[in-house]
Amino acid sequence: MKLYSTNNKNLRVSFKEAVFNSMPLDKGLYMPVEIPELDADFIQNIEQYALPEIAYKVASTLLKDEIPAADLKALIDDAINFDAPAVKLDDKTFVLELFHGPSLAFKDFGARFMSRVMAYFLKDGEQLLDVLVATSGDTGGAVALGFLGVPNTRVTILYPEGKVSPIQELQLTTNGCNIRAIEVKGTFDDCQALVKQAFADEELNAKFRLTSANSINISRLIPQTFYYFNTYAQLKKQGLNEVIFSVPSGNFGNIGAGLLAYKLGLPVKQFIAATNINDTVPRFLESGIYQTRPSSQTYSNAMDVGAPSNWIRIMDLFDQDVEKLKEVVTSYRFNDEETLEGIKDLDEKLNYVACPHTAIAYLAVEKYREENPTDESTAVFLSTAHACKFPDIFPADIAAKIDIPAQVTALESLPKHADKLEANFDEFKSYLLSKVD
Repeated sequence: MKLYSTNNKNLRVSFKEAVFNSMPLDKGLYMPVEIPELDADFIQNIEQYALPEIAYKVASTLLKDEIPAADLKALIDDAINFDAPAVKLDDKTFVLELFHGPSLAFKDFGARFMSRVMAYFLKDGEQLLDVLVATSGDTGGAVALGFLGVPNTRVTILYPEGKVSPIQELQLTTNGCNIRAIEVKGTFDDCQALVKQAFADEELNAKFRLTSANSINISRLIPQTFYYFNTYAQLKKQGLNEVIFSVPSGNFGNIGAGLLAYKLGLPVKQFIAATNINDTVPRFLESGIYQTRPSSQTYSNAMDVGAPSNWIRIMDLFDQDVEKLKEVVTSYRFNDEETLEGIKDLDEKLNYVACPHTAIAYLAVEKYREENPTDESTAVFLSTAHACKFPDIFPADIAAKIDIPAQVTALESLPKHADKLEANFDEFKSYLLSKVD
């Protein structure tokens, strides 16, 4: 598998190099030189395969001979060892539950796969791998648990002060071992900017072996394609073939993976990018002008991204052709008041308790159906996190229905530790340099 930079299509690097370097020096993002289509026979009979089998088929098609077959199978079996059920809510509506992994968020797919890929490629005696990650909520917890105890790695998680939920913060700050957390006085965009500046800094790169665990890393994107194929397999078992995916979107890695699956041959009629008021992409699709803004805090905090990194990958998938993109992607935005109404509607009409991100994806399905009343496709909206992560969002009667997983209860007894920094690169750089081992 060869990859290029979105800023330089003549560049060629291996998958291993892209995984460890994370982002090219030209500040583009890595993309596959070739996106091969999965064979038609596999797609036509996909309902016969289980999730690990589907994951192996997709990964081996993309990666080719980067990892030997037996090793890749073992890696996938270890990383993707939990379910992603498509739960039927009515005859034409399903919710894809992606919160059954250890951190109770969809990002377990990417983080666990990536950590195991990195551990596979790391050799004894090599320089310590420093993983830098910015999080708006769920990425940090998934990465922390994915890398916890992985030899020869150290993870530094930056999160915005006061802008993650209490449970998310516990998942970031109670691990110890090779995981450290930094509470940044700023927004997620500030955290992400600090990480990107670190990757571009010559002195830091000379002293550390830096890589990212954000969705800018291609090894985060690849495993997220698995659950799109697996969902289609689950629907096909029930005789359903036309599907629309509604995806809660912040940094646009999740829907980017869905669109990569589409390019690999997954039959999808439409993708809906559902955002909160951080609406850079909906505004772009409406106006044709791409203009980022500082992020605003909302109930759906994991989507509070004003400058979504993965949008450049999505545009690259469609050769910068906005009209071609708009044939496949629709986008809607919703504010906090609408989000709460979505949570209540799901509870009252479909007897389902959903986190605020999931509620936004549901609202986008309803909006799409209003605008396309003759479309009889099956709609699947993605549930990206367990509702227990957002206890302060729900009305009391709905909150009472939320089951609290045992791992969440256990977190509350653990000591919390986080360093505090301003959103200032010089301060962050000094922090990193003070930690040279």
